[in-house]
Amino acid sequence: MQAIMIKEFVKDLSELQPSNVSLPKPKGAQDVLVKVTHVAVTHVDTLYARGLHQNNKRHMKPPFTLGTEFSGIVTSAPSSRHFRPGDRVFGGDSAYAEYISLDEKLLRKVPSSWSNVQACAVGASGAVSYGSLMVMGKLKAGETALILGASGGLGVMAVQIAKAVGAKVIATVGSKEKAEVIRRIGADAVVNYKDANWEDQVKALTDDGEGVHVVYDAIGAIESSLKCLRYRGRVVIVGFVARDGDIEKIRANRILLKSASVIGYRFGEDGRRLGAQQTESVWEGFMKLVNEGSITPVIYNEGEYNGLHTIPRAMSDLLAGKTVGRSVVTITEESKIETAKTKL
Repeated sequence: MQAIMIKEFVKDLSELQPSNVSLPKPKGAQDVLVKVTHVAVTHVDTLYARGLHQNNKRHMKPPFTLGTEFSGIVTSAPSSRHFRPGDRVFGGDSAYAEYISLDEKLLRKVPSSWSNVQACAVGASGAVSYGSLMVMGKLKAGETALILGASGGLGVMAVQIAKAVGAKVIATVGSKEKAEVIRRIGADAVVNYKDANWEDQVKALTDDGEGVHVVYDAIGAIESSLKCLRYRGRVVIVGFVARDGDIEKIRANRILLKSASVIGYRFGEDGRRLGAQQTESVWEGFMKLVNEGSITPVIYNEGEYNGLHTIPRAMSDLLAGKTVGRSVVTITEESKIETAKTKL
């Protein structure tokens, strides 16, 4: 089979190419073999490939198979209690390959209302955003949430989650075209972060002009987050995708002056340290919104990327700021049997 293996970190993403590797073998009794139909391209993947992510110092050291999000079809599940051959599944781990073998605990069944491409577009983003806003940010109905980087794969989920739980949603994007999409999925107001003093625009959009209750920051703009925050508000840091590995240094007095809570959230680390039940409770909260019809997968240029060899181009488009939602690469022809898809 083919996969994109990182034998050593690359300097240019165009260096990433699929190579022939052995079919993965089960590592444990509960491992399931999945034929991959789709993979997602995320900012994390671009950092992993270049050795610029903090996890490269611990979890993601060469050699490893690149890729964090996939969907596919189970081909073998010898000892699994939850999956059978033919089941449509999605998950996250060593995704950029034609086949993947992993523990059943790392897989979820694709909801009947979603195609494989839709499930791949959501991936873990929904659970990450739910945990960020609801568990860490303690967002409540009637409060105002600011979603930074709202047009990204994480951001489009955060907008919809905040709206679904009854919050007023202010979102930031970088173009009119992206603003139109974000309004369609539920944002009450959209601000262009390229405008001068855009933080003042955000505060002016709040009911009393004092700022927002919760900031969801997946881009690494903590100083700006604090400017937009009301007294005793909460900032949840999810990532630093806009900084390309150069982490922001903030003036700590900003936190003191607003009695702000600045909270980091690492979804995967929570599961490793606090146990599977912590992860499962977050997934349950998010999937409840899915089952209620509150979540729409957002796919960029569906059908544009076909085959592992197109991943560098998809990454280039992502880093150039072209994408809205999640870029999804089709890996196998099984995608032809899927049900109706959502395209924005």
